[in-house]
Amino acid sequence: MPILPSDYNPNFIFKNGHLSTVYSGLFRRIEGLEQQRERLELEDGDFMDLDWSYAKTKSEKVIILLHGLEGNAQRPYITGSAKAFNLDGVDACAVNFRGCSGETNRLFRSYHSGATEDLDAVVQHILEKQEYSEIYIKGVSLGGNMALKYTGEDRILPPELKAVIGISVPCNLHSSLKELMSAKNYLYAKRFKNHLVAKLYPKQKMFPDNLSTNDIDQIKTLKDFDDIYTSRAHGFKNAIDYYEQCSCRQFLPKIKVPTLIVNAKNDSFLGEECYPYTEAKENSNLYFKVPDFGGHVGFVAPSNLYYSEKTAIKFVQDMV
Repeated sequence: MPILPSDYNPNFIFKNGHLSTVYSGLFRRIEGLEQQRERLELEDGDFMDLDWSYAKTKSEKVIILLHGLEGNAQRPYITGSAKAFNLDGVDACAVNFRGCSGETNRLFRSYHSGATEDLDAVVQHILEKQEYSEIYIKGVSLGGNMALKYTGEDRILPPELKAVIGISVPCNLHSSLKELMSAKNYLYAKRFKNHLVAKLYPKQKMFPDNLSTNDIDQIKTLKDFDDIYTSRAHGFKNAIDYYEQCSCRQFLPKIKVPTLIVNAKNDSFLGEECYPYTEAKENSNLYFKVPDFGGHVGFVAPSNLYYSEKTAIKFVQDMV
């Protein structure tokens, strides 16, 4: 499809990508959303917690919401989406990836950008409920990469899956990593790394033969984390192998479900390779919006209904 135009034009202060990113991550608040937790037991003996919220009247539509790196189902970009879709008559299933719901998961492995087997487990769980005739998926950042990879892999997708949305998607993981490790993103990268490393200490106690305190002490950067833990825990040779196998951009040409990607031009987390213009032009199922502003998941708009949320709802309405 042709690249879609964007009319997003925030207030002057939020035209700064860093300000919109920081404000949205640290200061945005969502009021009036009630979530009910369900524990999904996985076939490998692990679990994920799902936080459900519902439309005012019984709905046959549900959206699966996927958070970003070190996020959870209570982050405002997830609760904001859930509330917006609930008000539009759509139930929301907000996924907490393994180890992200406030409790360490049971296995040495956890979550990563390409763990589409976990997304498929959620989809199959919802299908087994037999309550929904329409399923949508919206992933943010890391969750967006997972959603797009899932949609473009060689799998038979259920006919109930009607549309997929990715917001601020690192379509090329190595490109995004290089941006995160640049000087302009030092504080973001340090924050991510500290959160990730903190989760390794209980893992080390649970699995001392798999991970030593010396291993943890060697983690100085996000790439170190992926070399020392992510790749080792999830069957990749090293960090680069992980990035190459799990980046969603290579899967975009095979997407057969209406899919929207919204990546801001001033997103400091995304390198040039994260903007799949060519794939969008060549795949009639792939729609791509590139607003000038928005930073990383920072599409601030009036009434606390973000541009990314309003755009996602409209896309779903137009596609089904």
